[in-house]
Amino acid sequence: MDKIEFLSCETVMTTEIPEVKYCVDTLIGPGLYIIAGEPKIGKSKLALDLCLNVAAGGTVLGLQTAKGCVLYYDLEDPLYRVQNRLFEQIADPVDNVYFSLSAGYIGNGLEESIEQFYQEHKDLRLVVIDTLQKVRENEESSYGTDYKELSSVKDVADKLGITIIVIHHTRKQRDTSPFKTIAGTTGLRGVADGNIVLVWTNEDQQLAMLYAEGRDVPRRKMEIQFDIATQRWKLIADDLKEPEKFDDEVVTAIVSVMKELNTFNESATVLTERVNKITKKDYAPKVVSRIMTQNKTRLEKLGVLFERRHSNGKRKLSIIYVENNSKGDDGADGDDIISPAQEQ
Repeated sequence: MDKIEFLSCETVMTTEIPEVKYCVDTLIGPGLYIIAGEPKIGKSKLALDLCLNVAAGGTVLGLQTAKGCVLYYDLEDPLYRVQNRLFEQIADPVDNVYFSLSAGYIGNGLEESIEQFYQEHKDLRLVVIDTLQKVRENEESSYGTDYKELSSVKDVADKLGITIIVIHHTRKQRDTSPFKTIAGTTGLRGVADGNIVLVWTNEDQQLAMLYAEGRDVPRRKMEIQFDIATQRWKLIADDLKEPEKFDDEVVTAIVSVMKELNTFNESATVLTERVNKITKKDYAPKVVSRIMTQNKTRLEKLGVLFERRHSNGKRKLSIIYVENNSKGDDGADGDDIISPAQEQ
């Protein structure tokens, strides 16, 4: 067993975490996602559209994708059906899209094949497994087995920093929550980082509702329609409201404060008071502290260098402003960059 690392609360709260890399902006983040729906509703068409647009850096349902290599395990169709489906959506081959018509089971070859593909394609962004049932060797379904199996797939996604989508079915029984119709136990939904469910609202007019939830994405519903001519889903309506850009406003205010003061050695509460005077908002110190931590590199590029210090049993922010900071956009350190501690 590998040695377990224990992190203090302070370490967790002061560590700069890289920005979340969305596969599809605001809809699909990194990690493990389930796309579920009844048979023949068009899950595979949506999955293929995702793959082609991620590889090209295009848009899906009006949302921007992150460009990268794609691996599609198409496990229910022979090659001629895969070929026909491609010709229905595109005229020419798309670079960086790869297919496999076979796969090992979860815990017996699948994870290793994904990692092997990653070693050969370091820009891998998305893996689609169509369908989940084809890679499950255990026919029994319990919360424990469902959670354990998908945890193994999620571990690969987390380790490689990619998105893995598994295509799955929904039960015939309706429910007040579309997410509760995902076939199997709640262990599947629980281990996944996000769940997407497709439900027909008017099959004759090819209208459906897409419901989404996730750890890194907001819960939302999108009215979509299948376009027979292009063989793609298109967006009709989206109930997601544009989130306010709190980070941008606070970062700008902090830079303004430091341009005026040059040095600062007080608590986060005092800094927040100054930020609130500029923004005309009522931010809490914990919010300003989070934004500072998560935008540390960005602030450094803008000339604001900071660290947290203990003084007389109290926590303080030690901040300096360095005009014409030579840390460029590539993050390379300049010779004249000094830490707040050195300044003190």
